[in-house]
Amino acid sequence: QAQLTESGGGSVQVGGSLRLSCADSTRPYGEYAMGWFRQARDKEREFVAAFRWRDGRGYYAESVEGRFTISRVDAQNTVFLQMDNLKVEDTAVYYCVVGWPAGPLRIRHPSEYMYWGRGAQVTVSS
Repeated sequence: QAQLTESGGGSVQVGGSLRLSCADSTRPYGEYAMGWFRQARDKEREFVAAFRWRDGRGYYAESVEGRFTISRVDAQNTVFLQMDNLKVEDTAVYYCVVGWPAGPLRIRHPSEYMYWGRGAQVTVSS
């Protein structure tokens, strides 16, 4: 069973940067992916980014493409989400997730992720 350790988040002004990290106690195998979803108040949960071990690349939501960067440290089984040029609409609780999505086309679906972290608040103010 995965145990996720999240850190990061906080408050920043528009245009600022924050970084999230997530470490998993289990060992990656198969279609393993780790990433984040977010949920803003009164909005539905949405995919942000994920790193897929099999092809070694990150996948992003259109709304964060070019501003957020996901990366991993293999030895620590840790993933980082560097968030730059933050906007007010990025304000949300960010949840680290781990799962085995059935290929790249499924990587943005929340049902593909078995384990969810407790979440970290990210607040961007104008």
